[in-house]
Amino acid sequence: MTKKDLRHMSRRELVDIVYEMTEQETKPEDLEPEEVAAERERLAYRQKLRRVLGSTVSALVVVAAMAVLLSTIFLPVIQVSGDSMEPAMHDGDILLLMKKKDFEYGELCCVAWQNKLLLKRVIALPGDSVEIDEDGTVSVNGDVLDEPYVTNKSLGECSIDFPYTVPDNSLFVMGDTAGS
Repeated sequence: MTKKDLRHMSRRELVDIVYEMTEQETKPEDLEPEEVAAERERLAYRQKLRRVLGSTVSALVVVAAMAVLLSTIFLPVIQVSGDSMEPAMHDGDILLLMKKKDFEYGELCCVAWQNKLLLKRVIALPGDSVEIDEDGTVSVNGDVLDEPYVTNKSLGECSIDFPYTVPDNSLFVMGDTAGS
């Protein structure tokens, strides 16, 4: 092995060669240039493999983080828990939500309440007057709602005084199952 061969080696390669020599009790003058070249090639391959694996893992982490970020911000996925929206939605159903600002009557929406996400139906928009009688029949602006998705009607527990006018920047939402 010549000084020229040693100059082109990295510190790691030199340490590995010295370590192997002490393990095998090999003297530097016993090494053939082909052995040194083969060892350099093996070490270079290991280093290249580490770089490729590192960059691949880094790319996968970035892609996964972006997917989680996009799904959280733009298309959240939720799992229905409970029966407040039966028969339209059932416990365990998985939904892909689209974020939007403008809602229409009868659309489903997800509402944050007491650190929970609730799936409900839009009954009334800002400025609408809502009335629910003792039998659970809902009227919006004096018109009785046609709610074919509701199976059992009842007023349930309610702390709102009717008729109720929906405030600005608010929606009036209800579950499809009586009392929700």
